[in-house]
Amino acid sequence: MDDDDHQEEAPEQVKLFGMWASPYVLKVRWALSIKGVEYEYVEEDLRNKSHDLLEHNHVHKKVPVLLYRGIPVAESDVIVEFVDEAWSHRGGRILPDDPHERAMARLWVRFVHDKELIAVGGKDFFAGESVELVDLSLGALAYVVPMYEEIIGVRLVTEERFPSLSAWMGRFLDSPPVKDHPPLVERLKPRYRAMREAFLNMG
Repeated sequence: MDDDDHQEEAPEQVKLFGMWASPYVLKVRWALSIKGVEYEYVEEDLRNKSHDLLEHNHVHKKVPVLLYRGIPVAESDVIVEFVDEAWSHRGGRILPDDPHERAMARLWVRFVHDKELIAVGGKDFFAGESVELVDLSLGALAYVVPMYEEIIGVRLVTEERFPSLSAWMGRFLDSPPVKDHPPLVERLKPRYRAMREAFLNMG
């Protein structure tokens, strides 16, 4: 497929099944935004999953699922890499071009998932000056932490204690893909309050 085929691609050829509260769905939406991809978004009720979702992800039966020209791609990290490759001619790169840097980005994502740690190292974002793979994988941290701080009334991430992390969170929330698809924090707060109350009542 050449570049002209991509540029003339109709939005209905790309469909994303998601759920508004899922950070994994947001990660995919941010990736699509970086690439400037038009798509149809289908909001799923996970208590009553649609036939289409179950058909296209019959193994895990969860969101997100990206449908590209009728072919489903599941799992958020896999979808993000697929988006980067399928629309490599558009927008910024999500994975670095250099093979070694690309391998390191994947390693960081795995490390983050396993250890939930972060080290920006003085850069604006993990790979440099723009949002890329590792930033997308950590994206939920940028809005969940401040929301949870408000709910419990305690500052967890301060500029004094975590200057690099605090600065990264601010830059990420101010980045174009996040502004295109901002997390619905006000709708999320009641869920997190209820989760906290349930946890406290367990004792």
